[in-house]
Amino acid sequence: MDDSVAEHRPLRILIADDSDSDRLILRTLVKRLGHQVLEASNGLDAVALFRREAPDLVLLDALMPVMDGMEAARQIKSLAGERLVPVIFLTSLSEAGALARCLEAGGDGFLGKPYNRIIIEAKINAFNRMRLMHQALSEQRDLSRERNRQLTEEQEIAKRVFDNVAHSGCLGASNIRYHASPQSIFNGDVLFASPRPAGGVLIFMGDFTGHGLPAAIGAMPVAEIFYGMASKGFNGQDVLREINQKLKRILPTDMFCCGAMIEADFKLNQVQVWNGGLPDGWLIRASGERQALPSQHLPLGILPPEQFNAEFDRLGAGSGDRLLLMTDGFLESADSSGQVFGEQGVNQALAHLDASDHPFDAMMSAVHRFTGGFTDGDDLTLCCLEMSDQAGLSAVPDRAMPSALAGPAEWRCSYEIREQTLGEFSPLPLLLHICMEVPGLRRKSGEIYTLLAELYNNALEHGVLELPSEWKHSPEGFERYYQERRRRLANVEGHYIRFTLHHSLKPEGGRLRVVCEDSGRGFDFQNHPGATSSVHLGRSRRYAGRGLLLLKRLSESIRFHEQGNHVEIVYDWHFSGASANPGSEAT
Repeated sequence: MDDSVAEHRPLRILIADDSDSDRLILRTLVKRLGHQVLEASNGLDAVALFRREAPDLVLLDALMPVMDGMEAARQIKSLAGERLVPVIFLTSLSEAGALARCLEAGGDGFLGKPYNRIIIEAKINAFNRMRLMHQALSEQRDLSRERNRQLTEEQEIAKRVFDNVAHSGCLGASNIRYHASPQSIFNGDVLFASPRPAGGVLIFMGDFTGHGLPAAIGAMPVAEIFYGMASKGFNGQDVLREINQKLKRILPTDMFCCGAMIEADFKLNQVQVWNGGLPDGWLIRASGERQALPSQHLPLGILPPEQFNAEFDRLGAGSGDRLLLMTDGFLESADSSGQVFGEQGVNQALAHLDASDHPFDAMMSAVHRFTGGFTDGDDLTLCCLEMSDQAGLSAVPDRAMPSALAGPAEWRCSYEIREQTLGEFSPLPLLLHICMEVPGLRRKSGEIYTLLAELYNNALEHGVLELPSEWKHSPEGFERYYQERRRRLANVEGHYIRFTLHHSLKPEGGRLRVVCEDSGRGFDFQNHPGATSSVHLGRSRRYAGRGLLLLKRLSESIRFHEQGNHVEIVYDWHFSGASANPGSEAT
């Protein structure tokens, strides 16, 4: 209803006075003003009438029998609840204490006897305006409360969906420490971690512009891409390219995601880092040496796919080395005077690390001391990954495991990549996907990926590119190895790697046969110590180090043909889920 119309609407006014003559006079004056009148001769009747009729305004004599006006006023105000019902005392009292008691009882004003029509009209109009204003404010409050309830409910629903997509992954692993404290139901910060099918871990930290649902618009597809691709064996570069392309397509121009990714391989003692817009990360070696990992790229969602650079920095990292990532909220933590923690605070905290100090604990303690204690409302995200010799293979969980009897059973496929494609594309996710069509193999996704990855990496790096593994045994050689790898990948004309996969059922399960052939010169596998012994491996240009031992441990058999550039592996799986008893045959 329009405010001006409501203001001139007739009111329902309760008059309570034990004097019949006074009540008659007041009733006549009020009716002449166009209002409806309800009458009571004592406080008890006035309360009962108010309960039944809910009038808009009450004119109440202070001194009445049965129940006086003050007690009646208290009960009327209680019955009115949040609704504003002005109570005007009718009184000839002049003593200040008595008037004060009327106000304390809930009175909003006074109307003195004898009555004056002009004063009565002015009082009623003034209190009606106050009543209408209170009513309008209450309606706006209720509307805001309802809208806030709906928004909160929508965010909680969205959060449940988000949590189903952006699960904790492997953030609970013993070698990962993290702190993430949202400002609201959704925070602009995200932190994801996933085990890689062949071991190791992929970690992504992001900081979206904005908070709440706008930030979640970008965070949910990023989580789905990250966990979906990581579980299929895609490397960090592929995941980043897909995330950037998705965000570029769906986000408005003023939104983007500062992010960093860690791809750690505990088996090869190496870590790869990409930083696009986050504060410096840190590699803190067990020796105490520190190395900054600065941002060298634009945030995700800004550049089109053809301009986006997903190149990682590759570093050697051994057991006990730790990597630290943080979002801007960490640096922007402020003390009571408004001073921020900043890069200076980070550098000071890391500079005072003792051998027994964990970098995560040191950073959290430092910012806690600086701010004087922060709450869970602070926008802080910090993650620390420790390189560990104990990190084993992690099979990717299958949430909906079908019967082992379902899916394709007898099949054979061949896949070959050639020349420049060798340096631009990894066939491993595709090959893993083909194998995972067999439900019985899904329980062994980590082992299957490891077998494929070891075969492919050895065929590419040691077969086609002829890179010696010995180079990776020192920091200088490690850098030389990957520089030479990039150089040789530019000249692979005429080279190829071919996979042939054959799956068949057996009475107790199934058998996967994998043949990997490459165009390299091969190696003298017949005189290779590791080809006949599961205890000792000599160093050679192919299948050196732990690779051959791992292949032999996971497979039923491994055979080398031709010049050593044709490798055949047999992998058996069982319906019961009991582990196979792989042999050590290698001929």
